[in-house]
Amino acid sequence: MTRTTTAPARRGREPGEVFGAGFTMFADMLLMGLLTTLVCLPVVTAPAAFAAASGTLRRAAETGAPADLGGFVRRLRARTTVRSLAAGLLLPLVAVVVLVDAALLRSDLPGAAVMAPALVLLTLGGAVVALRSTALPEDSQLSLRTGLLRTLEDARGSALLLAAILLAGLLMWSTPLLLPLLPGPLAFAATVVDLRAPERSGAPD
Repeated sequence: MTRTTTAPARRGREPGEVFGAGFTMFADMLLMGLLTTLVCLPVVTAPAAFAAASGTLRRAAETGAPADLGGFVRRLRARTTVRSLAAGLLLPLVAVVVLVDAALLRSDLPGAAVMAPALVLLTLGGAVVALRSTALPEDSQLSLRTGLLRTLEDARGSALLLAAILLAGLLMWSTPLLLPLLPGPLAFAATVVDLRAPERSGAPD
């Protein structure tokens, strides 16, 4: 006697739910995390990589289909522009700011007690703006200005994204082996925040 089984259909999203079934969502984040880490290795490609990951996760949210390598590659090609590569050049500058901040924390220089926290806040704020910039819809260009406007307009969503960044930093510090996977949850968090943000009257840049 032969027993025939059929795979259950992917369930639809419930009202208020952004992504579908939990395990598929988790697998999508892991895949996007690994792909984004690989593409980020040249550094200047980081904005395009995060934008491609966010766009792929956004499509998964809108269609219910799992994220795939082909979709990521197509979006990566579309997002790799002179503008995105120029934005990627800012990342070494951010690294310098972080190193200076770490040096100030260990020094007894006058004003270090004020400058160190200010640089921490500046770095975290910049990370929020950068992630919101890469989570823009696919018909929008990567724009730090638009990312800044969305950060200011949606303070609650930006606070949630800041919490995700702090958690990712804590995980990276406590378990460095998780580093290749962390871009996935960050892109996921930025995408969810953007999808749940209130409607905006102005069109993005």
